[in-house]
Amino acid sequence: MTSQYFDYRDADLVLRCSSSPTPLDFRVHKCILSAASPFFRDMFTLPQAPHNSDEGDELPIVEVSEGSSTMEMLLRYVYPVLNPTIDTLDDLTVVLEAAYKYDMVVAIETLRTLLLLPRFLEETPTRIYAIASRFELEEEAKVASRYTLKINVLDCPLSEDLKFISAYQYHRLLDLHRQRAKAAQELLHIPDTVKCMMCNGTHYGVFLPPKWWKDFEERAKEELRVRPTTEVIFSMSFLAQSAQTGCERCAMSVLEAHWFLTKLKKSMDELPSTI
Repeated sequence: MTSQYFDYRDADLVLRCSSSPTPLDFRVHKCILSAASPFFRDMFTLPQAPHNSDEGDELPIVEVSEGSSTMEMLLRYVYPVLNPTIDTLDDLTVVLEAAYKYDMVVAIETLRTLLLLPRFLEETPTRIYAIASRFELEEEAKVASRYTLKINVLDCPLSEDLKFISAYQYHRLLDLHRQRAKAAQELLHIPDTVKCMMCNGTHYGVFLPPKWWKDFEERAKEELRVRPTTEVIFSMSFLAQSAQTGCERCAMSVLEAHWFLTKLKKSMDELPSTI
């Protein structure tokens, strides 16, 4: 059986995917594969067994271990045709693995951009980090590590991709979370210029913060320990809950402390956010 996308009459090579339930042939051109892949360029210096097809062609056959869908997507990245649509990380990973195996630089560069699509980064940043680390894509790993700050990395679904990274690479991610959480928690200090008309003041020369701040500080530290970003703790719902635990005037105090909260958020956002 021959691929509908790669059935060129002037082909001088057959790539055969024998691992699929039904073996699939790709009738391709050595010149294109040689230009796209040093792996194939070197391979073509070796003698190949001829293939006697029903049509009487005698083309050399190269059997590949990849599945037919993987090989088809990979070839579409190196041939002058429309790129395939890759909708899942599973497909992206196997094609990227094949691209590295055959040293297809053009395909690798395109797949690297797909790895950083927002939908992948938002849904499964730890998988993106693991995939990038596996293939030593440092820039992609840094971007993914920043997105992992939004989740609890110790409570995310177990991914098969983690099998392919080292303990050092995983520890780098955990260390980023730990260091950033600690630094963000240390910034949680309120100046004595933030006041509540009813529940704070100075007692024996010691500044007493508003009641809403005590609640905010406690819950913010816990949230930052799990997810060291400002996304949750400066949300209206998070601040409103703290305001409700204070006195009757604490809600107004929170609003009047907007300048301080904005400055605090900016300081946290400027903390190191990548491995």
